[in-house]
Amino acid sequence: MGDIIYTTPVVRCLKQQLPDCEIHFLTKPAFKYIYQNNPYLTKLHTLKPKLSDTIKDIKAENFDLIIDLHNNLRTSIIKFKTGLPSSTYKKDRIAKWLALKFKWNKLISGKHLVDRYLETVKFLGVKNDDKPIDYYISKEYQLSEFLPASHQQKFVAFVIGATHFTKRLPNDKIIEICNKINLPVVLLGGNDVKDNADIIKEATSDNVYSNCGLTNLDQSVFLISKAYKVIGFDTGLTHISEAFDRPLASIWGGTTPDLLGVHPYKISQSLIVGEDLSCRPCSKFGLEKCPLGHFKCMKNIHTDKIVSFINS
Repeated sequence: MGDIIYTTPVVRCLKQQLPDCEIHFLTKPAFKYIYQNNPYLTKLHTLKPKLSDTIKDIKAENFDLIIDLHNNLRTSIIKFKTGLPSSTYKKDRIAKWLALKFKWNKLISGKHLVDRYLETVKFLGVKNDDKPIDYYISKEYQLSEFLPASHQQKFVAFVIGATHFTKRLPNDKIIEICNKINLPVVLLGGNDVKDNADIIKEATSDNVYSNCGLTNLDQSVFLISKAYKVIGFDTGLTHISEAFDRPLASIWGGTTPDLLGVHPYKISQSLIVGEDLSCRPCSKFGLEKCPLGHFKCMKNIHTDKIVSFINS
């Protein structure tokens, strides 16, 4: 999800700077919501169960060019089978492997993923417009549909979900932060963190309200867009919040923004929190448990700097 949201500036810059072109976007069905309301897109395609059917659809469109922002085996097959001219995103596979294996972090380019994606269209004369990522909410929602009156004015959105364990702050740390924030807090996440949210609510005051498991992604993004400030981990919803320029405190555990090139992009206020440990990063995308068993990257997080950022 995070990788795909950072492709949106490429589509926007292409359409705004080459207005006569048609732009189609191909992604998995599970991620189509990121682009289904995007005004810069001519057509949205989703991968078929059989790759051969997807290739047949691509050939039927008579495209002039493929911009490959994924660069994996599937996209390589698509490019080979269609025979179309292409420009491909260059992955820092070796540098990232060395950073993970030997912690040779200086080999990582440091460029944001958006800037690296945009290099694929540089030959067309397309330039970075230096604007944030895009997300277009599907309908007009009202805060009263999702939040009690006490949380409809000025609230902090806290994204407590993440796919992998090593990306999540332990419950006791979240409770510590929530108890020190002087504004209403809304917890966001899926069903997988609903039990966590119940534990956090039980240990905090009525200041904390949970929407975990109660809203779909689009509705959660709407709540993010209306938040005063946002706290989150390395997860899609946190990255999507950047589309609305909310002040963001992003908390990093086993993954690091430098390795992935996904530090907060083009927003006015942000705080990146992560412990400087010799074992970080331990993975590119997160793990189900700490490889060393101590989980210091999250357990040692200093919550005061997060609270100070939110309360200031």
